[in-house]
Amino acid sequence: MPLIVLCGFPCSGKSRRVRELNEYFLKCAGKKVIVIGDETVGTAKNSVYADFQQEKSLRGTLRSEVERWVNKNDIVILDSMNYIKGYRYELFCLIKHAQTPHCLVYCLTTPEDSSTWNASRPPEEQYTQEILDSLVMRFEPPDSRNRWDSPLFTVQKDDTLPLKAISDAVFHRKAPAPNQSTQSQPLSSTNFLHELDRVTQDVLMAIFNSQKACVPGDVVAVPGATEKISFIFLTRTLNMVELRRLRRQFISYSKMHPTEDMGQIVNMFVQYLNKNMN
Repeated sequence: MPLIVLCGFPCSGKSRRVRELNEYFLKCAGKKVIVIGDETVGTAKNSVYADFQQEKSLRGTLRSEVERWVNKNDIVILDSMNYIKGYRYELFCLIKHAQTPHCLVYCLTTPEDSSTWNASRPPEEQYTQEILDSLVMRFEPPDSRNRWDSPLFTVQKDDTLPLKAISDAVFHRKAPAPNQSTQSQPLSSTNFLHELDRVTQDVLMAIFNSQKACVPGDVVAVPGATEKISFIFLTRTLNMVELRRLRRQFISYSKMHPTEDMGQIVNMFVQYLNKNMN
């Protein structure tokens, strides 16, 4: 049935909200609730979030679990930070393919509150302050203007969770219609293919040329994109062979999942590279 995505800083009250949702749907709707999260897949949080590749692997595992459990009968809740907007877009594509509604519950806290709540946990359940600060810095807040972040329910620590409104959003709203973004079908738009080829090549050349003067931690602006290439985890220079391989992978994916918004192609490619090139 529907997917409810939690989003927020570490130690922002997400799991408490998951328990409230679980109790509500079991009691009021008689629905089976499947909770998927860092804890359910056995994450050692400090080691995972200190290593880019391990964190990337964790996101892939969580996405696979969501895909495995999303169906026509049960409610799936993803209890994780889900702090990367490109990842939330991937989840949106997943639910479109499954033809089921979704919504986002954003647990909004200050970094200070998250740090305080973290310190109140048992030592074995705490994030190190360095890891917590890094995750807060990298957090990309949801925006209801993005279709993958909508419907969006933002709750602060003392707010009452709008359970009825969330229920209405996932039970009384039509699932996003499957379309060219999620179905494998021949592409009828030569403009899309031309634009895809052009912008991805432009991004590659911008990265290749900028690497000569970049050091780990730099960010690089890309022509036509609001997103920036991040070299925060990069410890070596990427050659053109590696960059072209990533470009081919993105193009193959994009041909199967064309975006409805041509202007977002370059941003989607930058997000893809930031997740896969480091």
